[in-house]
Amino acid sequence: MNTSNWPWWIVAVIAVIDLGIRITAIIVIPRNRRPTSAMAWLLAIFFLPEIGIILFLLIGNPRLPRARRRKQAQINAYIAETASNLRFGTLRPNAPEWFPPLVTMNQRLGALPLAGDNGAHLISDYQESLDAMADAIRQATEYVHVEFYILQADAATDNFFRALEEVAARGIPVRVLLDFWANRGKPKYKQTRKRLDAMGADWHEMLPVQPLQGRWQRPDLRNHRKLLVVDGEVAFLGSQNITDSSYNLRKNIKRGLHWVDLMVRVDGPIVGSVNAVFLSDYYAETDRVPEGIDITRVETGSGDLDCQIVPSGPGYEAENNLQLFLGLLYGAKRKIMMVSPYFVPDEALLLAVSTACDRGVQVELFVSEEGDQAMVYHAQRSYYEALLKAGVRIWMYRKPFILHTKTLTIDDDVAVIGSSNMDMRSFGLNLEISMLVRGEEFVAEVREVEDEYRRLSRELTLEEWEQQPLRSTVLDNLARLTSALQ
Repeated sequence: MNTSNWPWWIVAVIAVIDLGIRITAIIVIPRNRRPTSAMAWLLAIFFLPEIGIILFLLIGNPRLPRARRRKQAQINAYIAETASNLRFGTLRPNAPEWFPPLVTMNQRLGALPLAGDNGAHLISDYQESLDAMADAIRQATEYVHVEFYILQADAATDNFFRALEEVAARGIPVRVLLDFWANRGKPKYKQTRKRLDAMGADWHEMLPVQPLQGRWQRPDLRNHRKLLVVDGEVAFLGSQNITDSSYNLRKNIKRGLHWVDLMVRVDGPIVGSVNAVFLSDYYAETDRVPEGIDITRVETGSGDLDCQIVPSGPGYEAENNLQLFLGLLYGAKRKIMMVSPYFVPDEALLLAVSTACDRGVQVELFVSEEGDQAMVYHAQRSYYEALLKAGVRIWMYRKPFILHTKTLTIDDDVAVIGSSNMDMRSFGLNLEISMLVRGEEFVAEVREVEDEYRRLSRELTLEEWEQQPLRSTVLDNLARLTSALQ
């Protein structure tokens, strides 16, 4: 822009405004924000002022609206008060020294207690898990609670939807939550709505962005949770959405991509905690709580596992899932196995992983060879060199499959499974659910799945990585910078 012919005072006013914007940005942006995120926003505003400011105003606030956070605080207080005098099963003896303080931290952050006497079993086959959930739904006598990031009525999920229709026809309440942005305008959206309406389901979209109806928050916030509760007796949670393994997207079908997931079926007292997460989200979206549901009803499970549900997301003051992962990584003595399709760590997580390697802990990371989201894929790759040099073994699940499972196992008796990736989006922007499990038999199940993933993967070596072309390095580093814009 040629400003040589402008009056001096206009140039001076523009310069003052520009300086004011930069000074204001330095004051406002770093407040209560991690340094990498603050620096990324400042760079964006300093180098691209107009675009940077618009983006910051649109997506610069990673928190849910104040009213929504107030609801979450009320829910946490209610759960804490209700659970304070209850005994949730018998806990296993001889816990590691670091385990009880970790449980205390989780309860302080997410309000939900550790529960004993639980059964938990993994389902690693994609269609088998959909059918297992359908079978559980058909056993319902009181209610069915469904909450999934993506919910699509298609050929793969037809049995699941028919099960919902059958119980709804018997007069059993079916309550359904699905993410607003992840479903609206996507394949099968209209027919999914029609089936939910036709069966009479009480369904709602989570985190809707509808300014004309007074519903507004940062538009890239997501409710990423995946859970099912039947009668407060049986629950499912994990990484799988209710959709075909291709997600019915043309680009995925063209590339032959299919998602690989892991779900866990649980019974026992822990089901009440899973139900509490659903009810809190239902209340946040509807301003009401269903009558006649007792989350404190203790049903002895089919096993003696210790389990704790850890909800997380922008409705909480802390990054609950990140703190859980950090506590586990620092507690590990022998072995750490991480399965995360999107591994984009912050400084604290990267330090915890490298410190574990320095302590002599065996650390392995499972990721996908193929990426379905270009920016996240390249941001993740930017950390491979540091991880490999630290001593982490990286296994790349062979394409055309996308490894979507999210698990973390520590030594031989502690594991986490849920919806949370180990990336900054899951830590700061997504509502997630994770389950902490203590029990050698459950970890043995996870180890079998890890062994299968390892068999279907190839190991990335430092020698191979150092042969990466310069263009890939540039793309990776640029994506790494943008991933910090939170």
